[in-house]
Amino acid sequence: MKLIITGGIATGKSTVCKIFKESGYEVVDADKIAHQELENSKDEIVRIFGNKIVTNGKIDRKKLGNIIFADKKSKSKLEKVLHPKIRKEIEKTVEILEKEGKKYIVDIPLYFESGKYKADKVILVYAPKKLQLQRVMQRDKLSEKEALERIESQIKIEAKKQMSDLVIENSKDIEKLKDEVKNAIFQIQCKW
Repeated sequence: MKLIITGGIATGKSTVCKIFKESGYEVVDADKIAHQELENSKDEIVRIFGNKIVTNGKIDRKKLGNIIFADKKSKSKLEKVLHPKIRKEIEKTVEILEKEGKKYIVDIPLYFESGKYKADKVILVYAPKKLQLQRVMQRDKLSEKEALERIESQIKIEAKKQMSDLVIENSKDIEKLKDEVKNAIFQIQCKW
């Protein structure tokens, strides 16, 4: 069964994926694949955005992020380059895991935004917008304006909640989150 795990920026998806991994699930990480494909596509991306996005011979993700989160057309250009490559790599990895009979989840932060991936069930890691804002400002050392640009470039977390098959609440402490994930795994194994 193809299980997609998604969320919004700074909702705690990485922590949830770590807990799934500790519970015996393989995690196909779209962000890791995206980072690889970003470097693999460096020449093409530099042609689009210019050398201003390069630091020490590598694409500076923060500089590129500042461009794409401030301009939807730029974001769309980047997605046209990367998304097909990311999707192909995810599908290849999933095919191998299914042949091996392994339990897995596919971690796709922008699952609803991309609309390109097929899933049997979608699990959302949820945190209220106010908490997302606090976390992303602290984690990424961003101003409130920059953090809001990133949050608002995604579908609203409340809308994602309505579109998901299962919601893992992450607005409390780590112990509560572990309980939420255990409950999700129980539902996956017993009800799906």
